[in-house]
Amino acid sequence: MSDSIHVKIDGIQKATQSDQTVLQLLSELDIDVPSVCYHPSLGPIETCDTCIVSVNGELVRSCSTSLKNRDVIETASEEVRKAQVIGIDRILHNHELYCTVCDYNNGGCEVHNTVKEMKVNHQSIPFEQKPYEADKSHPYYRYDPDQCILCGRCVEACQDVQVTETLTIDWERDRPRVIWDNDVPINESSCVSCGHCSTVCPCNAMMEKGMEGEAGYMTGIDRKTLRPMIEITKSVETGYGSILAISDMESAMREERIKKTKTVCTYCGVGCSFDIWTKGREILKVEPQAEAPANGISTCVKGKFGWEFVNSEERLTKPLIREAAGFREAEWDEAISLIAEKFSEIKKDHGADALGFISSSKCTNEEAYLMQKLGRAVIGTNNIDNCSRYCQTPATLGLFRTVGHGGDSGGIKDIEMSELVIGIGTNTSESHPVLSTRIKRSHKLNGQKLIVADLRKHEMAERSDLFVQPAPGTDLVWISAVSKYIIDMGWADNDFIQNRVNGFENYVESLAPFTLDYAEKLTNIPKEQIIKIAEMIHEANSVCVLWAMGVTQHSAGSDTSTAISNLMLITGNYGKPGAGTYPLRGHNNVQGASDFGSMPNRLPGYQHIEDEQVRKNFEQAWGVKLPEKIGLNNHEMVAGIHDGTLKAMYLKGEDMGIVDSNINQVHAAFEKLEFFVVQDIFLSKTAEFADVVLPASPSLEKEGTFTNTERRIQRLYQVLEPLGDSKPDWQIIQNVANSLGANWKYEHPSDIMEEAAPLAPLFAGVTYERLEGYKSLQWPVSVDGKDTPLLFTEDFPFPDGKANLFPLEWTKPVHFGKEFDIHVNNGRLLEHFHEGNMTYKAKGIASKTPNVFLEVSPELAEERGLRNGSLVRLTSPYGSVKVKCHITDRVKGKEVYLPLNDNGDAAINLLTSSYADKDTDTPAYKETMAKLEVLNTEGVDPIPRINHRNGNPQPQIGVNVQKKWARKDYVFPGDLVKKEMKQDG
Repeated sequence: MSDSIHVKIDGIQKATQSDQTVLQLLSELDIDVPSVCYHPSLGPIETCDTCIVSVNGELVRSCSTSLKNRDVIETASEEVRKAQVIGIDRILHNHELYCTVCDYNNGGCEVHNTVKEMKVNHQSIPFEQKPYEADKSHPYYRYDPDQCILCGRCVEACQDVQVTETLTIDWERDRPRVIWDNDVPINESSCVSCGHCSTVCPCNAMMEKGMEGEAGYMTGIDRKTLRPMIEITKSVETGYGSILAISDMESAMREERIKKTKTVCTYCGVGCSFDIWTKGREILKVEPQAEAPANGISTCVKGKFGWEFVNSEERLTKPLIREAAGFREAEWDEAISLIAEKFSEIKKDHGADALGFISSSKCTNEEAYLMQKLGRAVIGTNNIDNCSRYCQTPATLGLFRTVGHGGDSGGIKDIEMSELVIGIGTNTSESHPVLSTRIKRSHKLNGQKLIVADLRKHEMAERSDLFVQPAPGTDLVWISAVSKYIIDMGWADNDFIQNRVNGFENYVESLAPFTLDYAEKLTNIPKEQIIKIAEMIHEANSVCVLWAMGVTQHSAGSDTSTAISNLMLITGNYGKPGAGTYPLRGHNNVQGASDFGSMPNRLPGYQHIEDEQVRKNFEQAWGVKLPEKIGLNNHEMVAGIHDGTLKAMYLKGEDMGIVDSNINQVHAAFEKLEFFVVQDIFLSKTAEFADVVLPASPSLEKEGTFTNTERRIQRLYQVLEPLGDSKPDWQIIQNVANSLGANWKYEHPSDIMEEAAPLAPLFAGVTYERLEGYKSLQWPVSVDGKDTPLLFTEDFPFPDGKANLFPLEWTKPVHFGKEFDIHVNNGRLLEHFHEGNMTYKAKGIASKTPNVFLEVSPELAEERGLRNGSLVRLTSPYGSVKVKCHITDRVKGKEVYLPLNDNGDAAINLLTSSYADKDTDTPAYKETMAKLEVLNTEGVDPIPRINHRNGNPQPQIGVNVQKKWARKDYVFPGDLVKKEMKQDG
């Protein structure tokens, strides 16, 4: 806890807190002090020497000097000014000011702004070019050593925020520079293309290629022409004052041509928000902001650079109607009229339950709300679901059983501050890259402990303090064994259990089978490691458990999720900062799609459709009678089509024909539908089966809200106009509803939220005004707008306020015949998202990972004579795939890993079965076995040499500024000033 102290600043007494630096206090008081290398999200780097002030008579760097009681601080004395000028002089020795023709002259250049604020008109050390060419090898950003001021921000961000540990500064060179790995071109390094370096660069040294030649009025000039212009300008101008005045005018003019719009990322469930810079339809760059609540300055390759799909020539821009010869383009009125006619016919002939509706995890909360309202209020069926059925519904059920809310217990900051993080079945650094950086940073710098339980040795496993590899489908066993051991050792939090938990005695009885010996036998985890997990949980004051599809996509996904929550309950790891359960959501709005009612059994806010009072509330608001019976989920809809009871389907924003399991069976179902409407931005595999295809708009072309994995609701603003005749999904759904007689009159997504929020107590206080800009709300949100970043601090949402321990039994995984001896694990990749419909449109991303590949262990490769690039066929009882091999020790034995980022011959769901979680019907994707046939031993490695996996990271703490200070040509400016003043004195 910080203490109150008093300091004197430029002769004036100030009261403040002790837990801050001098620079932080000066910034808080709006006292201008130069600070070129300092960034609030990075902390002190201490390379630029421009932030020097006098503290108690000593010249010090204000960025790294902690405040003490009675400090006397001077910011404007002559010696301070001299020291600061030396600092900026050294920067200008490394950086040439040609601002008017610089793409970075957009008001944010720290060098430009500092020179102007300090009123530096000339430099005493002339600019000197460095003996290095600009590195333009990377598809999305470039590094110009000649403009690099060696501030080290990029290195700090790479080493200790992103924690990819690719960048360093080689301080040993005659002219130091930033290097990648052990000094290789950017594109051949371990760089994961996250964009942190270009985001934090204070000048134009590290810059997005989308900005080059596009930002300014004269920045597109050819380099050969530009160089003489710069020299002429320098010879004519009398000082920096006039140069900067002209460049400021040009910078202001750019505001007319460059639009900056806040949006929320359309990829994973982390919920990164940022500004997108556009010029017309051209996307210049993505610029994250420190105030972004989920990500701050962070992005991953997809969020930073994966937006080319928006302007793809493959975008749907007109409605399509199927005829005998194929699709033809149509006008909206014709397409909507046909849908109304067919839906009405089918409802009349077969009843409302002959229609099914699939909502989208990619679309907004408002659009999810309208899709379920269309199904329930207009058609009269509860046959409505979304892709949460494919991934996170088991986690939601496990949490509903035990703690009453189906979402993350806290936020990303809780994960970051936790003493112990346990990751189970989650490849976090690739599936949720920005969230993983918070764990990697805390683990690297702050002593956080990390346990990983997974089949595959991915990055988080390699970084962990303890890595265990359970047999597939046995997570419930070892988790229950850990729980039993903790209770047997007397380590359970008895006070928490007594005061806040029900069902302890029955739960303890249910654990009897889960002995250490039993767990070791079934899971193949040595009992010593199970004990070690229990000990680490016992020793930690706060524990977070993260899990994802490696848990949920099993026959007992719901039960394993429940077991995780049980473990957290008996150890008291709910309702306090840095603790709880975190089922990491895979899509940008998979949380929100369920939150706002796109489920067959629950209305918005997870209110039961069978609850009469709940139905009455919605009936009163909507003016219709609602169906009472629980509807069909995704899995049941496919079965219903085959049974002949489901005749029509309206699907938006999901490539169900690729992402559902056993897709051969799904495709056969699509062909049986009497009428099929698909709404998407591309002619997806699913859309190929449709009778009508409606062209929708992606997130950049509409407004609305997304809800991320933290339960955080955020606004997105329209960046671009819809392409061609495409429309936002909410407008299309409204048009369909009105063609069926609904008479909806929404003019903006805010109108939809205004209707939805009061109907769902979880969102009662959500309004667009409360979500302005970068503001956000984490549900539950009370009517007065107060949200709940941390759940369960006082009680659990059950009648008695207590959580419930839920007894469990282990369900054996699906058994395949002996001939299917290869276990096919599957999941995500960093570079691509899901089936790749969007990310393969990004040429730079596709160049790094052009195709999917099969990870094969060295021992299996030796047994079957496989090499990098060998082509194999995997065959299960449900289908087969052809794919090239990559040999790696990330997998072992007869375990292979097939990423799900393919919609062709290597699509994982050609292999998967229709078996599902026994409680939620989530497909058991992870319980897939196959036999392997070698088709061609020779081939080219499917992972190119320029993929980051072939890099050579160079871990260190920060920028190693001590090496700069140790150089013979470096003297601290304060010492030079003191020496000069002593001589003058």
